[in-house]
Amino acid sequence: MKLHIVPARTGMSWVKLGIRAFWRQPMALAALFFMTMASMSLATMVPLVGPAIALALLPSATLAMMVAAAEATQGRFPTPAVLLVAFRTGRQRLRDMLVLGALYAAGFLGVMGLSALIDGGQFAQVYLGGAKLTPEVAQDAAFQSAMWLSLVLYLPLSLLFWHAPGLVHWHGVPPVKALFFSIVACARNFGAFLVYGLGWMGVFLLGGMAIATVSALLTVAGLGGSAAGGIMVGAALMMAAMFFTSVVFTFRDCFEPPSTPSREAPRNDTPDEPAPRPDEPPASGPH
Repeated sequence: MKLHIVPARTGMSWVKLGIRAFWRQPMALAALFFMTMASMSLATMVPLVGPAIALALLPSATLAMMVAAAEATQGRFPTPAVLLVAFRTGRQRLRDMLVLGALYAAGFLGVMGLSALIDGGQFAQVYLGGAKLTPEVAQDAAFQSAMWLSLVLYLPLSLLFWHAPGLVHWHGVPPVKALFFSIVACARNFGAFLVYGLGWMGVFLLGGMAIATVSALLTVAGLGGSAAGGIMVGAALMMAAMFFTSVVFTFRDCFEPPSTPSREAPRNDTPDEPAPRPDEPPASGPH
């Protein structure tokens, strides 16, 4: 497995590719994203261990969206079967994905635990859905400190798990090694990921402004309320699905396909390159 170092401008290509792939199968990808979120929400209802189970499902959900994006880019319709891709690729891969999920849940709950040392667990309860966010709570200094600490600690956790599902699934890398390779790849391609993050911030900002404008126009026309709320929820769901659709392109450009270990490193600055097939290792280089 060879790590690729890509130029910073590749980050914006990842954003564009994610948006483009989403619009090839918008209804299917939005529905699949909703189904993954709904599955995690249902898991939280399990007494005592529900939130931990939901967190443990996130790496598998990320992999499912990567596979669905690959299907859409190849012109195929991503079916709900991709939601189970992490659980039907052999016992070893299944075991590794379960370990990866457990590590993610432990890491995230650890971040929440550290934030609880500041505000007594108020932020953790709000974030995990156990309490409502009121103006008084949001303005509390301890709550804000816990929130910022959680954000700072979550960034390295996110980078640890960014590529890990793909490394386990396509490269057969053990979970702990996958975490190490993931954060190294993100660090070595810091410029590209910085541009990628800024690009998505811009997309969400513009999308939020557009949603606010439409909602205001509906309110002026007397069609606000439920209509505006439905548009906001639908648009937020769609933009989140687009973001998760783009993850597969960051993975593809950071690692050499395992099927071609001796192949010369391909160019990674071609934004029109298709994503990998879900049932084969990710392919790099233009087709």
